[in-house]
Amino acid sequence: MADLKNIQNFDYGLEKIFPEADDFLPLLGTDYVELYVGNAKQAAHYYKTAFGFQSLAYAGLETGLTDRTSYVLVQDKIRLVLTTPMPNSKNKEIFDHIEKHGDGVKVVALWVDDATKAWEETTKRGAKSFMKPIKETDSNGEVIRSGIHTYGDTVHVFVERKNYTGVFMPKFEKWESTHNPTNVGLRYIDHMVGNVGWNEMNVWAKFYNEIMGFANLITFDDKDISTQYTALMSKVMTNGNGRVKFPINEPADGLKKSQIEEYLDFYNGPGIQHIAVATNNILETVKEMTNRGVEFLYVPGSYYDTVLDRVGEIDENLSELKDLGILVDRDEEGYLLQIFTKPVTDRPTLFFEIIQRKGAQSFGKGNFKALFESIEAEQERRGTL
Repeated sequence: MADLKNIQNFDYGLEKIFPEADDFLPLLGTDYVELYVGNAKQAAHYYKTAFGFQSLAYAGLETGLTDRTSYVLVQDKIRLVLTTPMPNSKNKEIFDHIEKHGDGVKVVALWVDDATKAWEETTKRGAKSFMKPIKETDSNGEVIRSGIHTYGDTVHVFVERKNYTGVFMPKFEKWESTHNPTNVGLRYIDHMVGNVGWNEMNVWAKFYNEIMGFANLITFDDKDISTQYTALMSKVMTNGNGRVKFPINEPADGLKKSQIEEYLDFYNGPGIQHIAVATNNILETVKEMTNRGVEFLYVPGSYYDTVLDRVGEIDENLSELKDLGILVDRDEEGYLLQIFTKPVTDRPTLFFEIIQRKGAQSFGKGNFKALFESIEAEQERRGTL
């Protein structure tokens, strides 16, 4: 099982590969993603069993935390925190979040060298403060956290843990469990996609540019991302070292309700649409996840009739990709393989992308039409297209 030391020693490639990014923070990587959920214990069991996460840390009544219970899961460089409010909590924020959004991402935590400076730099540029810098200590040292609001009810928390040696952070203890399924080969968070409202994409692209120093890596308009019925637009924002990427989607006019509109309706506002996680062997990862009950979007078999004409030679066996529904795309740097789960919540909101990059740095533009037709088929089944 990965521990905090190994995660911190991961080579995040701090060299600046996107010189147009200001990078005044700077960001060392994604520290954790926290979901507010209705039942953290049951959600933790699901992510361990189906996605191969391992037990890392726990906080609750037994550790002196009275307003919430949190389970921390880890798989290689990925940490998920699943949090549920306690009924005696005076803080209604978590209750309200779950009632409004269902299970969903609240916190995208970013690992920094100086959480105080990160807060000062972003708030002086206009960010709304979520959490002033606070120092939390125990016998293992100190963690300093601060935070700012972003779109909807989503927040970024800056985490400084260079002086901490504990399992996760103060008020958390090591979580021992007898249920420890093997991992499925997930390695790190490749990117996280946010859905925002009509005509808000440029607003939030500007936010990431001016408030956090990000650069616009690529832009997709409604000609790039459209089908017969629906369309959307997207801008991919990246920090200077390229380790934190946030695509931002907004709806575009179409004949029917797009997936972004459906998300906004059911999530009751903007939020994280999906988390893309990387693997070194997508065939084995998807086979194992399928065996464990994870449901993936169906891709019409006709997609594979011409895919090699478009992407050229690949290492994988096409029939295996077809059997699993894995998509392929190529850019000037190489190619990538990707697949998308169906929503992992009862509301058609949050889902995961599994991605393997074999040189490609893009986001699968050539797959958009097939992917969104698959999503539309699911929308039609739900009666929301």
